[in-house]
Amino acid sequence: MNVVIVESPSKAKTINKYLGKDYNVLASFGHVRDLPAKDGSVKPDEDFAMDWEVDRDSNKRLTEIAKAVKGADRLYLATDPDREGEAISWHVLEVLAKKKALKDVDVKRVVFNEITKSAILKAMAEPRALDDEMVNAYLARRALDYLVGFTLSPVLWRKLPGARSAGRVQSVALRLICNRESEIEEFTPQEYWSVEAALKAQSGKAFNGRLFATDGKKLAKYDLNNEETATAAAALVRSEPLTVQAVERKPARRHPQPPFTTSTLQQEAARKLGFPANRTMRVAQSLYEGKTLDGETTGLITYMRTDGVTIAQEALNATRGMIESRYGAQFLPEKPRVYKTKAKNAQEAHEAVRPTDPMRRPTDVAHALDKDELKLYELIWRRTIASQMESAQMERTTVTINSADKRAELRATGTVVTFDGFLSVYQEGKDDEADEAETLLPKMNEGETVTLNEVLPKQHFTEPQPRFTEASLVKRMEELGIGRPSTYASILTVLRERNYVHMDRNRFVPEDKGRLVTAFLEKFFDRYVQYDFTANLEEKLDFISAGKENWKKVLHDFWSEFKPKTEEIIGVRNAVVIDALDEFLEPMLFAVEKEGENPRKCPACEDGRLGLKTSRYGAFVGCSNYPECKHTRPFGQKSDEAGEDGNGGPTILGPDPETGADISVRTGRFGAYIQIGEAEKGEKPKRATIPKDVDKGSIDLEMAIALLSLPREVGTHPETSKPITAAIGRYGPYVLHDGVYGKLSSTEEVFSVGLNRAVAILADTAAKKGGAAKTVLKDLGEHPEEDGPIRVLDGRYGPYVNHKRVNATLPKDTEPESVTLEQALEWLAAKASKKKPAKKKPAKRKKKAS
Repeated sequence: MNVVIVESPSKAKTINKYLGKDYNVLASFGHVRDLPAKDGSVKPDEDFAMDWEVDRDSNKRLTEIAKAVKGADRLYLATDPDREGEAISWHVLEVLAKKKALKDVDVKRVVFNEITKSAILKAMAEPRALDDEMVNAYLARRALDYLVGFTLSPVLWRKLPGARSAGRVQSVALRLICNRESEIEEFTPQEYWSVEAALKAQSGKAFNGRLFATDGKKLAKYDLNNEETATAAAALVRSEPLTVQAVERKPARRHPQPPFTTSTLQQEAARKLGFPANRTMRVAQSLYEGKTLDGETTGLITYMRTDGVTIAQEALNATRGMIESRYGAQFLPEKPRVYKTKAKNAQEAHEAVRPTDPMRRPTDVAHALDKDELKLYELIWRRTIASQMESAQMERTTVTINSADKRAELRATGTVVTFDGFLSVYQEGKDDEADEAETLLPKMNEGETVTLNEVLPKQHFTEPQPRFTEASLVKRMEELGIGRPSTYASILTVLRERNYVHMDRNRFVPEDKGRLVTAFLEKFFDRYVQYDFTANLEEKLDFISAGKENWKKVLHDFWSEFKPKTEEIIGVRNAVVIDALDEFLEPMLFAVEKEGENPRKCPACEDGRLGLKTSRYGAFVGCSNYPECKHTRPFGQKSDEAGEDGNGGPTILGPDPETGADISVRTGRFGAYIQIGEAEKGEKPKRATIPKDVDKGSIDLEMAIALLSLPREVGTHPETSKPITAAIGRYGPYVLHDGVYGKLSSTEEVFSVGLNRAVAILADTAAKKGGAAKTVLKDLGEHPEEDGPIRVLDGRYGPYVNHKRVNATLPKDTEPESVTLEQALEWLAAKASKKKPAKKKPAKRKKKAS
C-alpha cells in the first residue's frame, strides 16, 4: 500500500480517483504545526531553535496519518509546489518520525503544477527527495516574521497606547499607504489651461482639435496658467478661415500582456471584477483543486501562487491550436511569444496561472462553476489565449490646422484599429480610468478649410497620485520586491483587521493609529521599514532556497542588530518618545498655511501650545494647559482643520427651535458629531453622533435637528399596542419593539420607515431569533468526517457557517458565495477547539435521616 499526503480533503478525493485502490490519499488540512503565539517560541540563544505546537484537530489527523503510514510501503508527500508546500511536507515528516511511523517506509516528495490525471501520474513517476534548502528558507522566513512581531509589538504596546502589532512586511506595506497619504496632503494643485476647438470638416463630419502652438512655439503644459492667457490664446484660433496644413498617418502596434502571475491576477480581478485579493485567491484555489466534469474531478487552472510568466510546451501548443481553430491563422504569430517577468526578486519557479487545458472554453465549464468561479476562469482563459495572439495593428492620424494669420496651430489626433489581433479576446484593465475610446477622424486633405463651431478655454488643476487600490498596492509591492505571491492577500487582510487602514471607494485610507505606528517606526526603526532593506532580506531568503546562503547566518546577522535596537528604544522614556514624534510629525499635524501664523497656538485658551498627546484610546492633539484647557482635536487633522469653520471653532448651523442655543457640527476624538450649546457647570450638552453613511459636510440645520430628536416613534404595533421606535445605535440604524431590534438599511430609512415595513422587519427578526428556518446562503455539502450538512447561513449578526451545533462567523470582508468547504471546516474546527466544556453541576447532598 502507498500513502499520499496532500493539504485538502477535496484534493485528496480527486487524486485518489486518479491513482486507484493501491493508494490511500489523506489530507493534512494545511499546516499541521505552528509556532505558539507566545514569547520564546524561537530561541536565538539556542541557535534559533523553534518550539512547534500541534493543535488538537491536527493531532487527531496526524495520528490517523501515522496509523496509515505504519503499514505502508511508500509515503508520497504531495503538498503544494512552493515553499509553504515544502514546509508542510517537512512538518508532516517530522511528526511521523517522532511517532516512529517511518520504519521501513520509503519516503518520496512529488510536485505537480495542476490537478489533472496526466500531471498527477507524471509527478508520481518522477519523485524526488524533500528540498532541504527550500525548507530552510521557510524556517528563516517564519523565524524572522516571528522575531519581528514578538519583539517589536511589545515595544509598540508600551510606547504607543492603542497600537496593535507590527510585522516585517506588514509594516512596510503600511508605510507605503501612509506615505502616499502624506504626499496627497502636501500636494499643492497647480492651475493650467487648454484651448479646445469644436470643428467641422468639408464632408460635414464634426471632430475636435486642441491648440498646440502659438506664434510658431509649442505650448508647454503650464504656458497657459490663468484665464487671461487662455482667453487671449483662444482669440488667436478665431482668425478664420482655418486650413489643413498637414495630414500624417503612422502605423502602430499594441502587444499583448503575458499570462497571469499571482500579483497580476489579483490586480486584474480587482480592476475588472471588483474582487479583493483574498477573494481572488479563494476562488482561484477552488478552480485549482478542481470541479466535476463528465463525471471526473479535474483541476481547471494551474497552481495560483507564482511569479513566473512561462507556459509549458504542451499547453503552449494547445493554446496556439485554440487560436488557429477558433480565431483563424491570421491571429496566430509565426513563433510562440516568450515573456520575462519584470518583478524584482522574482523566483519564476512555476508556470504562469493558466487553464490546465486551453481548449476548455469558459462556456464548456460554466455548468460546473458558481458565478465567481466562472468570472475568474474566463479572465484567466482570455488572458492566456491573448498572450499568444498577434499584436493589434492600428493607424494613428495627426491633422495639423493653421489659423488664417498662422499665429495659432491646432492639432487633431485619432486612432483607428485596422486589425484587432489579441484585442478581440482581451484588453488590460486600468487602475483609474477605462481605456480611451478609439477616435476616427473624418477624411481630410491638405489645403482644405474646416469650419470653427466653437472654441473654449478649459481650466485644469494638477492632481496628486491617487490612494492605493488593492491592485496598485500589490503592483507597487511587487515592483519593490516586498512580499511574495503567497503573502500579498494576507498582508492586506491583516492591515484591515488591525484597523490600521480602512477602505474608501476601494482605496486604502490610513487610520490615525496606522499613521502613528508608521511614524514611530520611521523615527525609531527606520532601517527596518526601508523598502530596499525588506527587498534585500527577501533576496537572501531566495538565496537560502538556492543553497547560496546559510539560513542561520542570515538570522544571526539580522538579530544581532535588531535586538539591541529594540532594547535601546524600550529604555527611552515615553515622554521622550512622544516629544520626538511630536517634532517628527509637525509638518503633518501643524502645517503653516498662512505666513506669520502659529499653527501650534491653542484656539481655545490662546496662550496654550498644541502638541501630540496619547491616551489608552490612541493619539490626539491637545493643549499644554490641560486640565485648565480641555481643547483637543483628532490625530491626523491639520491645524487649519482644527475647527469646522476653519478658524478654530465648530460650524454653527443655526439655533435650536426649543432652547435657542446654537446647533453645531464638531469633530471629536471619536469622530464627527452634532451638539446643542456648550457645556455648563460640568453638565454635558445634548449630542448626536453623525452616522458613518452620512457626509458631515452635507449636514444642515434640518438634518441636525432630526438626528438630535431620535429616537423617532414610527407607530403602535397592531398586535401588542406597544410603540415601535426608529433610531441609530452602535451597530447602525434599527427599529425597536418590545425588546426586539430590527436592522434598517440606511440612516435615511430611520426617518422614512413606515409602520407596515417596520412590523415586517421585526417579524422577520423575531422569526430568526426564535429558531425559525434560517436563510441558506450556500450549501457546502456533507461533512467529510462526520454526519450532517455544512452550510453558510444568514444570521442576526451576519453570515456564518454551521455544522450541527457549531457556528463560526465568517471573517471580515468574506463573501458568503465564495466560501469553500475547506475554509468552512477550518473555521468550524477552530471554533470547536475554543468552546469550554460545560461546568458540571455539583451533586445534591443527601439529607441525613433524623
